[in-house]
Amino acid sequence: MRSFYKVYVAKKHYLCTRMITDWLPTSVKETEARGWKELDVILFSGDAYVDHPSFGAAVIGRVLEAAGYRVAIVPQPNWRDDGRDFRKLGKPRLFFGISPGAMDSMVNHYTAARRRRSDDAYTPDGKAGMRPDMPSIVYSEMIRTFWPDSPIILGGIEASLRRLSYYDYWEDRLRPSLLTECKADVIAYGMGEKTMLEIARRLDEGLGVESLKDIPQTVVRMPSAPRREEVDEEKDVVLWSYEDCLHDKKKQADNFRHIEEESNKWHAARIWQQTGNVAVLVNEPWPPLTTEEVDASFDLPYTRMPHPRYNGKRIPAYEMIRHSVCMHRGCFGGCAFCTISAHQGKFIASRSKESILREVEQVTKMPDFKGYISDLGGPSANMYRMHGKDMKLCEKCKKPSCCAPVICPNLNVDHRPLLEIYKAVDAMPGVKKSFVGSGVRYDLVLHEGKNGEFKEGGLRYAEELIARHVSGRLKVAPEHTSEATLKIMRKPSFSLFHRFKALFDEVNRRAGLKQQIIPYFISSHPGSTEIDMAELAAETKRLDFKLEQVQDFTPTPMTVSTEIYYTGYHPYTLEPIFCAHSPEEKLRQRQWFFWYQPENRVPLTKALQRAGRLDLVTKLFGGLGHGPGTSQQRVGNCVPKGNSQTWFGKQGDRKKPNRYDRGNRSNPRKG
Repeated sequence: MRSFYKVYVAKKHYLCTRMITDWLPTSVKETEARGWKELDVILFSGDAYVDHPSFGAAVIGRVLEAAGYRVAIVPQPNWRDDGRDFRKLGKPRLFFGISPGAMDSMVNHYTAARRRRSDDAYTPDGKAGMRPDMPSIVYSEMIRTFWPDSPIILGGIEASLRRLSYYDYWEDRLRPSLLTECKADVIAYGMGEKTMLEIARRLDEGLGVESLKDIPQTVVRMPSAPRREEVDEEKDVVLWSYEDCLHDKKKQADNFRHIEEESNKWHAARIWQQTGNVAVLVNEPWPPLTTEEVDASFDLPYTRMPHPRYNGKRIPAYEMIRHSVCMHRGCFGGCAFCTISAHQGKFIASRSKESILREVEQVTKMPDFKGYISDLGGPSANMYRMHGKDMKLCEKCKKPSCCAPVICPNLNVDHRPLLEIYKAVDAMPGVKKSFVGSGVRYDLVLHEGKNGEFKEGGLRYAEELIARHVSGRLKVAPEHTSEATLKIMRKPSFSLFHRFKALFDEVNRRAGLKQQIIPYFISSHPGSTEIDMAELAAETKRLDFKLEQVQDFTPTPMTVSTEIYYTGYHPYTLEPIFCAHSPEEKLRQRQWFFWYQPENRVPLTKALQRAGRLDLVTKLFGGLGHGPGTSQQRVGNCVPKGNSQTWFGKQGDRKKPNRYDRGNRSNPRKG
């Protein structure tokens, strides 16, 4: 079969003509078109198949293909019928792989109020219901039903963040490692290229599943864990058992400190946890990828387009990144509510300038490209090529953040390599302008270093970014104004936001621009009280903001914030921390974002009167008369429906999903 396909992203949105063999096969007909009679690996994906380096199943498929293996992808298989999608390609020679999706399925499906979403950004036309809750469990059970003897390797962010006992916010209970609840043989956690290649190599040599027990960056079952007092803690860390944690939340909190520290070490120990009559063993991670290894993954022959099976349909997640370029992986910010470092790692793995420019050239050749690169970014846009000055110190460090409580004196925050990339991209034929759509860490921009070594580079970067690479709005994330809450969040003092906003305004003034800075904030984060939120409202009003890009804290697995929310204790001090839990408490905190709405004035005024904070009544409502006020600028755009929060309105009301929410932090691409 040598037929060509006209490829469309959406109706009347013609891209190009391609052969079906340009994509990895998804059906028997497509495998026959390649002349294959047998497959080595079959990957089941919870997402639509988009052949792009931002989609995990495509990356793993292309990496295995480059190593000589015959790989197929079954995107969004139907698990409700007789299982024909799980049987149609037969049994692979080596193993089945499961990639539940680029976004955690539970965050994808439910709001912070635990209400079902009406859409799915990783599905054609945003249609909801094309994947089950927890595809890791459902897909592995289906595969095991039809192919009981075939190895099953589970990957993706959903499994990665559930590799040990974790709090499930949607069921409001502590659950054991996902490996004990699903039928998979191995979990490949984190970014999986090296792990999956090593698994394929061993199985290809004729070794059995038992040979996979010692591969770095895997989670496996073992008969039992060693005794805590008998191990060398530099090589093995034995956690409290799942049963111990069920009966004592403080032990779960104590466990998490070890989990996070080992996950962020260069040379980590193995982690053990007994669960019932089996033990879960988390093998140490691989060393950080080199530039050459990252380049090799991004330089694979992706079509950068959805599979032709979706012709005429729109995949919202693809629309967001279609003309963007990711320049690095990892994040050393260590924000307490964020899962990026738990999945991608703390150490930055940057691409070479040449690899980035090759991808930009690919983008410029896309028929629908109009000259604008939508994002030159990464998990945090301005961490490219940043690392320790003395890497030997970094190899001994176990801190999860290089930015909190202060920026590490060993951290090189030189922004000049980024300026070189921006200049080179903008000079390429066909590029009219490149934007930075990912979030920017302004504490890094403002960090001067010892004797001001980074001051000039930071100011040059800020001026270049603000004057030439902002599409009208620059996203930054102060998250809160309370110093106590910011400390728990591992975020910088709000005073730095004041400094950065002043710089932003000055650059705009000199350049004759009228751009907006978009600050993101979180309510109901552990440590945040209602008065803290009232002070946030007063402070942002003083800055002339009307907040819309906001969210209620959503506990997701494997974050410090979630452990505090569930246990009530900070994992690093075991001291109790206040948390808003009930819908009523969360509503009261969230209302302060919208203090300017007329219906909120009376209840918020009464709340401040009860708290004896008449000063805040004056700051918020004293000069507004009877209306909501008109002087504040409206910050940010409305985002698509189906985002992570619901605006409760008055008690008992049932309203549509809140259009102002900015989503969640589980996406491995965005910081």
